[in-house]
Amino acid sequence: MPERPVLTVAEVFAIADSIAPRYRLLVLLAAFTTLRFGELAALRRRDIDLEGLTVTVRRAQAELQDGRLFDKAPKSAAGVRSVSFPAELLDAVTRHLEHFAASGRDGHVFVGPQGGQLRRSNFRDDWVKARKAAGVTAELHFHDLRHTGNTLASTAGASTRELMTRMGHSSSRAALIYQHMTSDRDRAIADRLGAMIRGGGGVASGTPGEDAERT
Repeated sequence: MPERPVLTVAEVFAIADSIAPRYRLLVLLAAFTTLRFGELAALRRRDIDLEGLTVTVRRAQAELQDGRLFDKAPKSAAGVRSVSFPAELLDAVTRHLEHFAASGRDGHVFVGPQGGQLRRSNFRDDWVKARKAAGVTAELHFHDLRHTGNTLASTAGASTRELMTRMGHSSSRAALIYQHMTSDRDRAIADRLGAMIRGGGGVASGTPGEDAERT
């Protein structure tokens, strides 16, 4: 299996800053919490803890053959988890909730321009444009942000067990790829990822412009 691309922190932010403002946080959370696209698409407002700096995965988006979307429970108990995000992303998270998320505690955090559920096939065009604008390899898939985040977390000192917890895996096989838990340790990992953001030139707080899209 060919090695997947791993981005630098600066490249992650280059893509985030090149994509439509409503999807900026989607890119950042994919990289710095390593949530899957389906998990991100299923997030509700109540899953974001601004004080605890965590994102809780309770469900994942699935698509029926007829194209209908629905949120279902994760494949395993390990998939239900809370993942700490770096404090350096708090402003980006707060602004996203203010400008782009659906209303109400059960409102989806990420929605399309018309307020509908985020759909992978519709998001792809935005992703390709941002990837090109950022000048990163055309081989990069959105899922590679998760690969990048796991690599960064391992570099930040995460153990195999801690990686398993962040990734939502019950088996160590996938985590060992990045390995060359407790909530306190997960917080420490996120803090070190935050230090990487500061050192890598990431501008975590980008303010949407006056004409930013609204839901």
